[in-house]
Amino acid sequence: MRVSYSLREIAAQLGGEVLGDGEVTVSRMASLASAKAGDLSFLSDSKYRSLLATTGASAIIVGNEARDATSLPRIVTENPYAYFARVSSLLNPVMAAERGVHATAVIDPTASVPESVSIAAHCYVGRHARIGENVVIGPGSVIGDYVHIGDNSCLHANVTIYAGCELGKNCVLSSGVVIGADGFGYAEADGKWVKIPQVGRVIIADDVEIGVNTAIDRGALDDTVIEEGVKLDNLIQIGHNCRIGAHSVIAGCVGIAGSARIGRHCRIGGAAMILGHLEIADGVTISPGSMITRSLAKADTYTALMPFQSHDKWLKTAAHLRHLDDMWTRLAQMENELEALKKEKK
Repeated sequence: MRVSYSLREIAAQLGGEVLGDGEVTVSRMASLASAKAGDLSFLSDSKYRSLLATTGASAIIVGNEARDATSLPRIVTENPYAYFARVSSLLNPVMAAERGVHATAVIDPTASVPESVSIAAHCYVGRHARIGENVVIGPGSVIGDYVHIGDNSCLHANVTIYAGCELGKNCVLSSGVVIGADGFGYAEADGKWVKIPQVGRVIIADDVEIGVNTAIDRGALDDTVIEEGVKLDNLIQIGHNCRIGAHSVIAGCVGIAGSARIGRHCRIGGAAMILGHLEIADGVTISPGSMITRSLAKADTYTALMPFQSHDKWLKTAAHLRHLDDMWTRLAQMENELEALKKEKK
């Protein structure tokens, strides 16, 4: 459902300075290259500045440094990209879910379910579960025994939250998310693997968003904890007893092994791997595809990548890598011999 606002109305709700005709009405966000009449676009990167001269947008969101870069009606703000996100939400409001419990849903009599919730078809809510106000639970979802879900959280279709886990307020869980399955814990005895009971929980704080088919395992003894404001992409695996610091963002296909501790405001690129029991400091950025094998004690950007090659060339590179220690030893020996020759010559 799309709505229309004038620039003046947008600024009244979201802030920012209006330059030019504040009565211009917009109903859609679009890129500078594809925008048409009635669209609002934004400039957040100077390399696209030349498009201001040719864009068909009715109005633009710009930063302070570009306030005079166009004569089009515009809103000036410190962070055009974040402002674009807020305007997009304003122009595309989410349709409110219909309140009530579907006839096919199964709600245990001991569960606490307020009248403001929306529980779709074929859901299950277990014993002594506590569902907050205005919670939306999509079709086919399973809420285990003693689970607590905070106010205004939304679970899309086929989400599973295992027994005893807690979800904060204003959280969004996309389809296929699994919270609180057993962590991968086994002890070896007599050539066999003995399962270690996973008796911890998963505790998720307020304002967390979790992407499609992401799994967060319950702790073996202590809880797995996701702090407030964390944003997780699709297909992420978070092992048992991990802790993800507040407002960290993790891209798709990342794997974090058990008992790793990620700091606050970290950024982890897609397909990165973090080994277990490591500690990552606040403010760390990890490049996509990197393998982190030791703790990172200070904020910085860390990268561990090998450029791709054709398969035959990679085989040769791999063969050379296996001999790096020998090559380093020989090089050090040659340097020593060269230094000795220099001294002898003098």
